[in-house]
Amino acid sequence: MSSWRWQDALAYVPRVAVIGHDLAMVWLAWQLLHFVRYTIWVDSPPLPLFSWTTAIVLVVQGLVFWKVGLYKGLWRFASVTDIGNIFRASFLGVAAIVLVLAFRRLEGVPLSVLALYPIVLAAFLGMPRLVYRAWSDYRASRSDGAMRRVLILGAGSTASTLIRDLRRSGEYDPIGLLDDAPHLKGAKLHGLSVLGTLDDVPEVARETAARLLVIAIPGLDSAGLQRVMGLCEAAGLPYRIAPTVDDLLAGREAALKEVSIEDLLGRQPVQPDWALIRHWLGTRSILVTGAGGSIGSELCRQCARHGATRLVLVEISELLLSTIESELRASFPSVELICVLGDCGDPAVIKHALARAQVDAVFHAAAYKHVPVLEAQLREAVRNNVLASHTVAEAAVLAGVGQFVLISTDKAVNPINALGASKRGAEMVCQALDRKQARTRFVTVRFGNVLGSAGSVVPLFRKQIAAGGPVTVTDPRVTRYFMTIPEACLLILQAVSSSTKGAVYTLDMGQPVPIVKLAEQMIRLAGRVPGRDIQIVFSGLRPGEKLHETLYYADEHNTPTAHPKVLETNVRSFAHEPVMQILAQMREASRNYDLLVLAALLEQLVPEYSCHLLDATSATQRKVVPFAARESQRKQ
Repeated sequence: MSSWRWQDALAYVPRVAVIGHDLAMVWLAWQLLHFVRYTIWVDSPPLPLFSWTTAIVLVVQGLVFWKVGLYKGLWRFASVTDIGNIFRASFLGVAAIVLVLAFRRLEGVPLSVLALYPIVLAAFLGMPRLVYRAWSDYRASRSDGAMRRVLILGAGSTASTLIRDLRRSGEYDPIGLLDDAPHLKGAKLHGLSVLGTLDDVPEVARETAARLLVIAIPGLDSAGLQRVMGLCEAAGLPYRIAPTVDDLLAGREAALKEVSIEDLLGRQPVQPDWALIRHWLGTRSILVTGAGGSIGSELCRQCARHGATRLVLVEISELLLSTIESELRASFPSVELICVLGDCGDPAVIKHALARAQVDAVFHAAAYKHVPVLEAQLREAVRNNVLASHTVAEAAVLAGVGQFVLISTDKAVNPINALGASKRGAEMVCQALDRKQARTRFVTVRFGNVLGSAGSVVPLFRKQIAAGGPVTVTDPRVTRYFMTIPEACLLILQAVSSSTKGAVYTLDMGQPVPIVKLAEQMIRLAGRVPGRDIQIVFSGLRPGEKLHETLYYADEHNTPTAHPKVLETNVRSFAHEPVMQILAQMREASRNYDLLVLAALLEQLVPEYSCHLLDATSATQRKVVPFAARESQRKQ
């Protein structure tokens, strides 16, 4: 216990020393001004080293220092803001001293002393801090000969902040800057010279014996970043990118980071309408199916971060459920969590989950989404993506949930695979239910590929690159839309917070990205050269794959919404009653594991889809008896 007390006391030693220094400066300023006033200007007896008036000044000024917050900062990082606080504390201090000494009518305190006191005190307090700061920065820049010599690309405000941070770290030694702006050639920033343009990277890096290149140009687009990366690779040095303000505000790591595939894709950061999202989410109870998946888990984080008071997590994987529960409890302790392990397609599971809380909105993110796998697993594609969606949606209606949000995909547009057809079927189910009742508002949000999500191409490419290649691309012409997981989830919340009943929303995915280009960029990010260090081979389109995806049908028309990245799509008209009949037949075929009937029913539900299972099947075999007739035959 005694050792703990000693350690606890020692932690306050630096702050006590600073307070002692500042009070000593108060005493010195007070004494010096009196000495000048009485000894030099007026022949008078010297002021005593200590008096009741001096004690009052020390106490009052010390309290003002504390109230202003002068001891919350550190001398090591003294800045203009700290000097401003010192001036404020000095002038507030003299005002407080005048008020306290007024009861004695300021006897023995000349007005000239009071007038000069705050200026002299501010100088006495500020100069030691600035000198200490300069000395610390100098010592950090010179103390370790083994520090990595850093050449900074860019000479703007980001570079200015970066130079200070690198010097304070004690691990890096900034040695110069490069920038394409002509007016900056030869200029200096924090004592570092702009040594040339970005094209001079290889030559300047060699001449200055740089060991690390840091990109500090936050406004670079994808093409610009690729150019800079090429120059860094030509220099043969490792390179990093300086964190941006968006990284810091989003809570991401403030250290130098490697260039990511997200940086190279050149997607501009999404700026949602935070007020609208928080107003919609505030105090709501949200249920998320597939809560442990890549999209579901991020939706949980965003909902918790922006105002939801209760989250009901439905997840079939016990590991994923445990993982997201632990993360949310650690990050958002004030949010109530209700965890339900089970298949959301089981009516008992979803009914139980909805009964655990008064749910205001359901985000249905649970789905199978791997195209080649589902081509060989049609029953599971229909059962999980169509029938489970119907189960969850119907349960939400019966529970009186205000809003049901279906997370859909661009593959649901003109589908040629089981994934796309089953997701289009889920969209039609929601639209049919929306027309049948008026209480629950159904909303569908479509978007394309999500970087880093389970089953996406990015983790596969990373694994292949780590193994030395080759990287397999299906076809050199293939393109896909990409966005990051947080971006997709924020836009989902943006769409839903301003949605209309029965609306279908598509997210602006930017320009489609050629997959071969994505592969080349990822190889370069790994410090390899495509075609030389890592080969790219073309394996041919897999079953159910398209060359290009589209975000809406030809007869669907997008209209802008309040957010430029969210577009509202008109709902395609179709007969709703047959949809419910087909669903009933699908459930029976699913129970019997009748793939041919399921395939034919899926084609009936989504007429633009043609199932490969039925390609060689006769017209007679493809015919599915209407539901009413099947029931009549069964009763007979």
